[in-house]
Amino acid sequence: MPMPSNPPLVLDLDGSLRGLEGARVAPLAAWQEEIRFGCGLAPWRRFQRHLDEVLPERYGTVFLGSGDYHHLSHLLLQRLRLAEPIDVVVFDNHPDNMRFPFGIHCGSWVRHAAALPWIRTIHVVGICSGDVGWRHAWENHLPPLYRGRVRYWTIGVDTRWAGLVGLGRSCRSFAGPGDLIDAFTAALGEQDGPVYLSIDKDVLAPEVARTNWDQGCLQLDHIERVIMALSGRLVGSDITGEISIHRYRTPWKRWLSALDDQPPVAEEDLGRWQSQQLDVNRRLLARIGAAYRR
Repeated sequence: MPMPSNPPLVLDLDGSLRGLEGARVAPLAAWQEEIRFGCGLAPWRRFQRHLDEVLPERYGTVFLGSGDYHHLSHLLLQRLRLAEPIDVVVFDNHPDNMRFPFGIHCGSWVRHAAALPWIRTIHVVGICSGDVGWRHAWENHLPPLYRGRVRYWTIGVDTRWAGLVGLGRSCRSFAGPGDLIDAFTAALGEQDGPVYLSIDKDVLAPEVARTNWDQGCLQLDHIERVIMALSGRLVGSDITGEISIHRYRTPWKRWLSALDDQPPVAEEDLGRWQSQQLDVNRRLLARIGAAYRR
């Protein structure tokens, strides 16, 4: 089980994270093309078995690489079984609860995680993307929202459709990030029990940390406020949203990536943006380590 006194763990599929002090590194580059963005359930299970073989018994915060690998959070949650229900707090500019009929991918993993019996509620916090607007409502998995297993906390998105179909409690919209963080930290204060934290840095404004995806509007101190509100409750954590370049050999991945309008990354900017990311990671690690359950 992850513990705060253990070093961070880098799942190195894309070479995006270097220089993180004291981190253990699991070399997984051979899996990059097969797992990145998404894959069928058969290769997903093979990758899960490989992780079970190579991961240490105990580890701290897990770094997943690019946001194209956020579905790895599902595998980490599968490994985290406690005697009491676990809530999950996900910072993400996207709901990651979208339909994907071909297996699992970085935009659909929340639905799979919500089906785990030891997960109570998944809060997806900081969504600014149109994925939760009325035009894309049909693409979201609605049953977890109806059951209260998944809740969206959005900023500046027209989510009135949710109220019209009975999902007003599971899809809340706020005018700005400060209002959202105030409401969410207040809601956290009404609960207790263990929490798993997953941070996709695409929830941050681009000037804070550049990622492979369209980005939200949070500042780093917004996330830090929530981490402090979780003090003594964290039992696991991961961070994704590093920036890397990969040119898919798989045709359907090239096609879906183009449909998602992933912004291109210039090679001359890559090193500078990765250095910026490293500074953000260090700051987040300091906060997260202090919030773990003792």
